Amino acid sequence: MPAPTRSMTYDVAVVGAGIVGLAVAREVLLRRPGARVVVVEQEQEVAAHQTGHNSGVIHGGIYYQPGSLKARLCVEGARLMYDYCAEHAIPHERSGKLIVARHDGELGRLDELHRRGIVNQVPGLRRLRAEEIAEIEPHAVGVAALHAPNTGVVDYARVARAVRDELTAQGVVFRFGERVEAIDQHGGVSTSRERFRARQVIACAGLWSDRLARVAGAGADPRIVPFRGGYLTLRPSAEPWVRGMIYPVPDPRLPFLGVHLTRHVDGEVSLGPTALLVGARDAYRIRRVRARDLGETLAWPGTWRVARAHWRAGVNELRTAVSRRRFVALAADYVPGLTVADLSPGTHAGVRAQAVGRDGTLVDDFVISRSGVTSFVRNAPSPAATSAFALARELVDRVGPVT
Repeated sequence: MPAPTRSMTYDVAVVGAGIVGLAVAREVLLRRPGARVVVVEQEQEVAAHQTGHNSGVIHGGIYYQPGSLKARLCVEGARLMYDYCAEHAIPHERSGKLIVARHDGELGRLDELHRRGIVNQVPGLRRLRAEEIAEIEPHAVGVAALHAPNTGVVDYARVARAVRDELTAQGVVFRFGERVEAIDQHGGVSTSRERFRARQVIACAGLWSDRLARVAGAGADPRIVPFRGGYLTLRPSAEPWVRGMIYPVPDPRLPFLGVHLTRHVDGEVSLGPTALLVGARDAYRIRRVRARDLGETLAWPGTWRVARAHWRAGVNELRTAVSRRRFVALAADYVPGLTVADLSPGTHAGVRAQAVGRDGTLVDDFVISRSGVTSFVRNAPSPAATSAFALARELVDRVGPVT
């Protein structure tokens, strides 16, 4: 039986109440106060998935290819995120990031990161000699490093709740516990409960973004393939092991960054993440498998091409995920003296919405597309939370005036 149609027509319907969807709804109201906006979310609260399960880092924009959308949006987004946190008294810290080269073989890649950061206009970025590393991170060692003082930390779920409260006060309708099942070319939205219309639809569905795009008539490429990132936590200590963040120099041959150390806004220090292909888009527990999610992953040709290209890295990630000793040893390459005895019992995890092309390409930039009156953010690469307010501006610019 088809869902009943509401007589209400909204100016804008936003699908997804993660931080990007919430920022989009806020941007619409900044441009047109009083607009009729609805936010539809399949879970019972905001920030239920990637927003509430990420590292909490406010990224600086160092790693990203100059000229890419996410390089531009990350740098601008970090500025807007800091402004929002200051305005709304949300705890945050510009604790800084140190990208450490362990040996001379990594210096060329460190130089390239420095070049990218300068081109991307990352504030305050500077190169450090080996003897200068301890001035920033007393326990860290390496042959050279980049220091990015504008990189910081925040609790993104707290930011999302602040935006939700702001939107609620302005009359935005939140429809929690409703899954969007179809969107037609004219803005008809069918949910698991009913059907309504919107003049514009903006879908920010994260881990489910590709599925929603397909039901709205967009193509199948790229597909979201879920990768679980697991984290370990250090015990509190009188002298913190890490003041800010200590990151490796990324290997361009590998799809993910590797284990790093992050001191969060509450003072807790985490190690991670790992990167494991998993059988569910919400596999916060590693054994969780959903038949549809797993079936779509295995049926996608790009999955197998990624597996063939990176199977050695996949084996190493699995070894790290099952061995706390190996996990800590990787972190101890940068902070000597860390042992398993320094770990607390707790662990936590997130799931990354990795967009994978049919040809096996790991899509490393925002993919924005349009079908009828609906716009889609097709994936959520690593700086999505940092970029939320800047990405919202980009999306609303592309939609055009909300009338």
